[in-house]
Amino acid sequence: MTTSAHLGFFEDPQMLAPRRVVREEVEGGGFILRSPERLQPYERCVGEWLEHWARETPQALAVAEPAAAGGWTQLTWQALRQRVGSVAQALLNCKWSGDDPVVVLSDNSLDHMVLLLAGMHVGRPVCTVSSGYCRLAGGDFTRIHGILKALRPALIYAHDAATYGAAVKSSGLKAVVVFSHGASTYKGARSFDSLGATAETPQVMDAFARVKPDTHAKYLLTSGSTGHPKVVINTHRMLCANQQMIAQTLRFLTREKPVLLDWLPWSHTFGGNHNMNIVLKHGGTLYIDDGRPLPGAIDKTIAHLKDVQPTVYFNVPKGYDMLLPALEKDAKFAKRFFEKLRMVFYAGAGMPQATWQRLEAVAAPVRKEPVWFTTSWGSTETSPAITFAHWRLEGPGVIGLPMPGAELKFLPNAGKLEMRVRGPNIFPGYRDNEQATQDAFDDDGFYCIGDAGYLKDREDPSSGVVFNGRVAEDFKLTTGTWVSVGTLRLKVVTALAPLVQDVVITGHDQSHIGVMLFLTEPARAMPLADVKAHVLKGLQALRAEGGGSSQTPTRALVLADAPSMAAGEMTDKGYINQRLTLQRRAADVQALYAGPDADPRVLWI
Repeated sequence: MTTSAHLGFFEDPQMLAPRRVVREEVEGGGFILRSPERLQPYERCVGEWLEHWARETPQALAVAEPAAAGGWTQLTWQALRQRVGSVAQALLNCKWSGDDPVVVLSDNSLDHMVLLLAGMHVGRPVCTVSSGYCRLAGGDFTRIHGILKALRPALIYAHDAATYGAAVKSSGLKAVVVFSHGASTYKGARSFDSLGATAETPQVMDAFARVKPDTHAKYLLTSGSTGHPKVVINTHRMLCANQQMIAQTLRFLTREKPVLLDWLPWSHTFGGNHNMNIVLKHGGTLYIDDGRPLPGAIDKTIAHLKDVQPTVYFNVPKGYDMLLPALEKDAKFAKRFFEKLRMVFYAGAGMPQATWQRLEAVAAPVRKEPVWFTTSWGSTETSPAITFAHWRLEGPGVIGLPMPGAELKFLPNAGKLEMRVRGPNIFPGYRDNEQATQDAFDDDGFYCIGDAGYLKDREDPSSGVVFNGRVAEDFKLTTGTWVSVGTLRLKVVTALAPLVQDVVITGHDQSHIGVMLFLTEPARAMPLADVKAHVLKGLQALRAEGGGSSQTPTRALVLADAPSMAAGEMTDKGYINQRLTLQRRAADVQALYAGPDADPRVLWI
């Protein structure tokens, strides 16, 4: 954990890239930011990482998952490569043609990871679908059936037949079906162990040699705010280029092999590309966390963190909110959690200031050096990182600067600066959707990501980019005033901490802003009158800060339930889908504007 004798971590260019950026003006009042550092050569395909570490550090621990009897089931790099080779051979023996993918329906696991790597090793694209679609109450499999028909899988894998068999069987697809458990109860299914028992032949390395940078590695689904998710093509070039960008920015990763304990689902680019690939690129160790930032499930994460000490930790803001009570009441746990951490990273949603401050407060007494909280920014289509804040931040909001190889263009749009991106980490298009692909890029080949941002200091581009919400989520009040949803959401969550978990901003076609409040679990058990009193005080304080009608909610509605992951209101990462939630809760929105006495859950200020 030591750097050069005369330099601190943040000042040492061997540990972090210098904070530099080049600005180029463009017509129409916009500009482009890019790193002056050239992107260095990167691997041909994902499998080259596995081949390298299986040769160089064969007995080092690569990946582990919780064992049923306690402890961890572990695979070294050599053992991981052997399993991948066997499963890859089993896939080749199926003699499929075309690009129909291997589709995974269940949560993160060793078998899941082996299957993903095996498919990519021999040029067969893989796709992990959110497991929640197969576990909906009442057995409504409409959405998962639509996704499977769009993907046209060659093979469908799930952890166990009891949980996932009904969704697969009722789909009517004629794919090969594989389960790790219960395959004998599903007619025609194969066990994952049978794939792993296949003897590898030279066919595997022959197929590996044919994998090219533009070969499809993965298909990932967009969040699908419209109800029809698009299939995003991820190539080997994208994934390998993005990890080289990160390696040139976070230089300590090449000197200190990263150790991760990570729950983030591989159906999303954050967990499945960013985090898993950091381990693969640098020969680190991934401990698969079977916990979640949910009541009850967070206890598993806490137990694992008392056993495993990560060197870098990734989570979404809600995940940190769920960890904080345990960290705040147990100094021994807090010391163990922060002791070896180089970096505490958040993404997936904006970090409320209150959460940031609580994390700093709990870390300060148990560390000699301040902990480094930071973030990045990107999307499924960018594999994912475009920017990184590779310096010490004073608080949330800044999303960093473009990494080597990435270009970030800013164009005026609806009172904001719309951001567009270009680079080798950008996707080539949406599978089987030429129109959506054409619409995604401008005439200069920049991907129109739909987010907005601005420079923290307009005179100093190296100050970093501040995230400014989604262009499409923003709206105008009937007064003609634009409301920045992303910015206001963070302000409201911070003002109403610690009772409010998240909020949905309302006000389209209205003259005043409203907020629908999702409470934390303890707050949902409190009397409604007490909750409303806290909300009223917080909103009054927010109004006193000024900012005008665009930053001041005048009414709030307290929701009795949590956001529904099954219905798409909340993603696996804990991010609220504003548009879909507003659609599902249209009656609540109507109640919010009906008057303060029309519904006991409503208050006006």
